[in-house]
Amino acid sequence: MSSRLATLLGLSQGSEDQHHLQKAFEEGRKTPTRQTTNLKMPPSPIKYYYDLMSQPSRALFIIFRLSGMPFEDCVVALRNGEHLTDDFKRDINRFQRVPCINDNGNKLAESVAILRYLSAKGKIPEHLYPKYFVDQSRVDEFLEWHHISLRLTCAMYFRTVWLEPLLTGRTPTEAKIEMMRMHMERNLDVVEEVWLESSDFLTGSALCVADIFAACEIEQTRMADYDVRIKYPKIRAWLKRVRQSCNPHYDVAHKFVYQISGTGPQAKL
Repeated sequence: MSSRLATLLGLSQGSEDQHHLQKAFEEGRKTPTRQTTNLKMPPSPIKYYYDLMSQPSRALFIIFRLSGMPFEDCVVALRNGEHLTDDFKRDINRFQRVPCINDNGNKLAESVAILRYLSAKGKIPEHLYPKYFVDQSRVDEFLEWHHISLRLTCAMYFRTVWLEPLLTGRTPTEAKIEMMRMHMERNLDVVEEVWLESSDFLTGSALCVADIFAACEIEQTRMADYDVRIKYPKIRAWLKRVRQSCNPHYDVAHKFVYQISGTGPQAKL
């Protein structure tokens, strides 16, 4: 630093203040070194393992699409037994079923557990699965009822009439078919007379995940030559509203159901 500059700043030559100022001045002229930082890669989209022949797989597929949530398609061909391998059991789902997910190392099975997990992460919009506890309880009430009633009996009817004959080559007796149909229709009666008694959708005036899970289950019976629309006018109108609210994703999810049953979404009674 020049003596003239030191004088202007009120510093005497050789003073401690001048020494510190000179050092700071010189360091400020040095070319700054570039700081290196370790940038974290953004998390990958979840891996979604599913087969559109599976009712809950279709439900989550539609919910994910409606939510705008990116995911990696990991299609599992149940018909080829891809879920029954040791690799699938070890690396994907210990229960060897679909649907299931892998969220950056967090492996999770069971469709409703997956739904609630992703809702807690903010991935599912509140109009589909509410966060307010009162509204959420209404949706959960249906999901709990559905799992041990509507889903169970629709699935057993489908299995008896369509799946088991396909796998075994044996035709069920008329008595067994009638028994399975009776159990299923008891729960369809509840949907018609209780859940849809006075509302357009199962838990209120707007579509939610309950409607999607139930619709996917009921649609499966098409493949067993059962047309729910004939006996249940409220369910018929409700299915139409659900499809309209979910399309184009609803029809994409049900393309195999339409093809195998030979009945398109607009098929007449």
